[in-house]
Amino acid sequence: MGYGVARFTVAYWCVLLAALMPIACAGLAKYRGFGKPRREGGYDNADPRGWLARQQGWAARANAAQSNSWEALPFFMGAVIIAHQLGAPQTRVDILAVLFITLRTIYVVMYVADLPRTRSAIWTLAFLINLGIFFSGWR
Repeated sequence: MGYGVARFTVAYWCVLLAALMPIACAGLAKYRGFGKPRREGGYDNADPRGWLARQQGWAARANAAQSNSWEALPFFMGAVIIAHQLGAPQTRVDILAVLFITLRTIYVVMYVADLPRTRSAIWTLAFLINLGIFFSGWR
């Protein structure tokens, strides 16, 4: 990479996907409330957090997955940026970033499906992958 030349790497695209993931989870959590009047339990845009807090089952779990996705985002973003700054091997960073996004997607599915042990195992793997990204430029 030459001086002054930046390229949008696969890992950077993965950062975008990670930033969109909690928004997708929020949409999933709100899905069954769309199109129904508030008085019938429909989505309440005047009190979205209160409405989400009253949800049960898979909608509540999708909302929890949204929260966890927001929590995972800063470390992933930081890990990718640090790996790039340290000149980590790009192919390694890209592969690990794609693996992180894949695992986080599976994590959301396991959360919504109410499979807590599998979900926790996937969370752990994704966290370890993120550590791998973070330290990939360490020499």
